[in-house]
Amino acid sequence: MLAIEDLQVKLGDKEILKHINLEIKTGETHILFGPNGSGKTSLLMTIMGYPQYRVTAGKILFKGHDITHMSVNERSRLGIGMSYQRPPSIKGLKTRQMVQICAHDGVDVEGLARQMNFSDFLDRDINVGFSGGEIKRSELLQLMAQDPDLLLFDEPESGVDIENIALIGTTINHLLQRDLKPTADKSKKQVVKERTRMGLIITHTGFILDYITADKGQVLYDGVLACKSYPHAIFKQIKEVGYEECVRCAS
Repeated sequence: MLAIEDLQVKLGDKEILKHINLEIKTGETHILFGPNGSGKTSLLMTIMGYPQYRVTAGKILFKGHDITHMSVNERSRLGIGMSYQRPPSIKGLKTRQMVQICAHDGVDVEGLARQMNFSDFLDRDINVGFSGGEIKRSELLQLMAQDPDLLLFDEPESGVDIENIALIGTTINHLLQRDLKPTADKSKKQVVKERTRMGLIITHTGFILDYITADKGQVLYDGVLACKSYPHAIFKQIKEVGYEECVRCAS
């Protein structure tokens, strides 16, 4: 459902992504590891369509559409949503209004807020005076209202305390349909309902792996993708030998 082919991207005059090839199939969740400044956020912002990230070669396909030069709002309407590491504070715009802007018709904003323990924040300005965990919960509430097919998460564990990270991990699993249960009928073969949503999750620390399940992992280092494997295997290797050695061994 998402295919990135030989993607090259510049920010200003600097090349920040080099020959990126990535495919996320329907129902898959991928983890993207990498040190600070390696291009992880730039990749997500490019997929989301921010114009300062200039595609100089390659293309991005989503649901059979070439979205390489589509605007952010066009990609959002097509079914791409993003949770940012450091979203802005917006004075004068209430959280309730923002969630309603994101929501499809018939979405129960109050009900979603209760699920996130966020009802008391709906009438406060977006992210103004919010803690790190509260900002993340606000981001997830907006994604729940949008209900996209492809979810992009930029370091969801960053700046979050232990109490909030468990809720955030549970919510991400729910958004990505990773919490679907087998059928209860014992007389039939138990089959988990087919997942339709995809996820790409950035992590620097790897802590989010304690709370979510994922299918595949890769390392982005100096704008280059490398080291494809299972997420926990990659994280173990990173802890043992570091990012640079991990990429060197995979080259």
